Amino acid sequence: MEKSRRREKLAVSLLFGLLLPCCLAQTTPSNTATRTPTRTPTPSPSPQTERLRVRLSGYPRKHNEGRVELFYKGEWGTICDDDFAIANANVLCRQLGFVEATGWTHSAKYGKGQGKIWLDNVQCNGGERSIDSCKSRGWGNSDCTHDEDAGVVCKDERIPGFVESNVIDAQVDEKQIEEVRLRPVVTTARKKLPITEGVVEVKYKDGWAQICDLRWTIKNTHVICGMLGFPHERKVNKNFYKRLKKRAAEKVSRPKVNVSAGGRQTPKAKANSKTKQSSPGKRLYLERQKNHFHVHSVACAGTEIHLAACPLEFSKPNATSSCEGGMPAVVSCMPGPLFIQNNGLKKKPKISNNVRLKGGAKLGEGRVEVLKGNEWGTVCDDRWSLQSASVVCRELGFGSAKEALTGARMGQGIGPIYMNEVKCVGQERSIWNCPFKNITSEDCQHVEDAAVRCNVPYMGVEHSIRIVGGRTTYEGRVEVQVGSKWGTVCSAGWTTKEAMVVCRQLGLGYSMHAITETWYWDSSNVTEMIMSGVKCTGNEMSLSQCQHHKTVSCQKAAAKFAAGVICSDTASDLVLNASLVQQTVYIEDRPLHMLYCAAEEDCLSKTAAQANWPYGHRRLLRFSSQIHNIGRADFKPKAGRHSWVWHACHGHYHSMDIFTHYDLLSGNGTKVAEGHKASFCLEDTDCQEGVSKRYECANFGNQGITVGCWDLYRHDIDCQWIDITDVKPGNYILQIVINPNYEVAESDFTNNCMKCNCKYDGHRIWLHNCHIGDAFSEEAERRFEKYPGQLNNQIPSINQQ
Repeated sequence: MEKSRRREKLAVSLLFGLLLPCCLAQTTPSNTATRTPTRTPTPSPSPQTERLRVRLSGYPRKHNEGRVELFYKGEWGTICDDDFAIANANVLCRQLGFVEATGWTHSAKYGKGQGKIWLDNVQCNGGERSIDSCKSRGWGNSDCTHDEDAGVVCKDERIPGFVESNVIDAQVDEKQIEEVRLRPVVTTARKKLPITEGVVEVKYKDGWAQICDLRWTIKNTHVICGMLGFPHERKVNKNFYKRLKKRAAEKVSRPKVNVSAGGRQTPKAKANSKTKQSSPGKRLYLERQKNHFHVHSVACAGTEIHLAACPLEFSKPNATSSCEGGMPAVVSCMPGPLFIQNNGLKKKPKISNNVRLKGGAKLGEGRVEVLKGNEWGTVCDDRWSLQSASVVCRELGFGSAKEALTGARMGQGIGPIYMNEVKCVGQERSIWNCPFKNITSEDCQHVEDAAVRCNVPYMGVEHSIRIVGGRTTYEGRVEVQVGSKWGTVCSAGWTTKEAMVVCRQLGLGYSMHAITETWYWDSSNVTEMIMSGVKCTGNEMSLSQCQHHKTVSCQKAAAKFAAGVICSDTASDLVLNASLVQQTVYIEDRPLHMLYCAAEEDCLSKTAAQANWPYGHRRLLRFSSQIHNIGRADFKPKAGRHSWVWHACHGHYHSMDIFTHYDLLSGNGTKVAEGHKASFCLEDTDCQEGVSKRYECANFGNQGITVGCWDLYRHDIDCQWIDITDVKPGNYILQIVINPNYEVAESDFTNNCMKCNCKYDGHRIWLHNCHIGDAFSEEAERRFEKYPGQLNNQIPSINQQ
């Protein structure tokens, strides 16, 4: 009897969660439901307070041309071609991050847009910062049709350091379906993240409403799961939810009866029974049955990116029953490997091993790279779409694509470009299953590398960390929550890697600097130190996943030594020209009397100290280093000019003590010889066409490497070598690492390392298979390290000099 009562009580509580009305659901805490991470359109304020959003749409087009669309008052719309001129196109192209326009189009060349025609009779002089500063008939005042939509063709040259770029996102009416979430029914499931099963609810007015499950299909579930960051769907035990509904309905309709010792119902019980039948709870239950459903039916094809893109039938306000014979739609999703909390799953999901994302600041975003043979390459953005981007996202264990990005929005890749004009339908298991064109050198360049932003499950990691005391939202002293207590983090051992995790966890992009002394920030409300010994790989989702002390142990526990960060939306990305190293390598026997300055800067091996100076020589492995910045921000030394170190022997300043490491490794990874190069002069030696130099070392000038430029360290300058005097003939690996101590933040550290097979016969040296970072597959990399010096085609170096 007691067990039966408990079962009935559980059934009622579960159903109450299942059928909770929108008037109550809006009070549900945000951390008990999984919501879509899609942007919610908000009314656009005046142009003075918010930058106008512009995008290129339509087909056929490339990343630098298309139909112009403006986002105003929460809605995307077009521009009429009346009075349109090249001056208007120049303004729009600069807003999109291109240097100028090369032309414009009329009569909807890129297809007819939808929705509003926001501007008409636009007349710019060409110097305006935004199209809304030009003369026009005013917002929404137009006598045009979409047959007159204007387009622009921009010069395919980016404004250096420009943040915004062309973004392809879901063009749906989000006023119909603005936000979607899963609300778990079982109480224990509400405490676990991510939430993978529950009632589907849509944002409606000031609360949440449900969807009727009549004619509900697995395709609908597929779209919902993708929006919520899950790659796959699971079958729901619908009978379980039906039984809950039936038991709860019986419980509510059958009032509790008090009986006397003789088995009769007492007068008090009759009164209570009558009262309970008309109680607010009873009325609320009946109201829920009538008015709770906002969407009556959904008919997705399964390839949609957003529920609002599916055919929807909305419930009629005056209908007597909006879901007769049905119940609230319930879905169950399968999380990707990164988000699985239950390790007891019989069949664990797998992710692709020949597709990856690189260069993104957040989990689930980055430049798309694909593996062909044993080498990674990129995808060109021609005809890049949300459907193709979603295939990539799902095969990597995320949900559908939130945005498809073009124009190397996540930085430029290196190596080959394998795909162009990818045309996925959206149902493919891999991007390799989609139709695409092979690339020729004339088709695409790395400035057209495609990227994605995927929907990821809500994990709530941002609620357990905060930054305080800084001058802007992107900087401050790090505070973490341990249990119910907030406190600071010890800065001992605090590096860019740890700062990267903090910025990612807060959703603030990349780490620019890891701060170890925060005395200059506001310390009026500093908490006590509650975490120390933090050591991260840099890939963690939250700081709590990094190694740290079980109990706090910090020698400098004062508030001014608490760890801090400075985050940024953009970051630099340095990469070495591997082929130039291979082309310029040679051996030189250099007299000791020419190496005094090099010895002073510790550029020779330790045995040089025992040499008979100034007689004799050192054998040097020399080569040139050309270092490119392919990121989206300039690479600048962490230290300001006031703290640069003057080296009198060479007569120059060092802005970074160690800018590169040069190592010669044996087959088992043991270092047999080493060298290093301080950044005595970081400057723009040369740049891509259309990019201007910004940094020059002459006259104590600013040091750095501009986006689109490179710095060249010639083979004939001091310390541009490895001292191999003590190295015996044999097979080795030459390794060069840029920014080895992570002093300056970059969007991708994996491409900072270059490796070459190296064969040394005691007189000459050969290099082969020079490659950057993880450009090879893991299998190829293992073979490379197992057989150092085994060259497929021996390339002789410049003869010994």
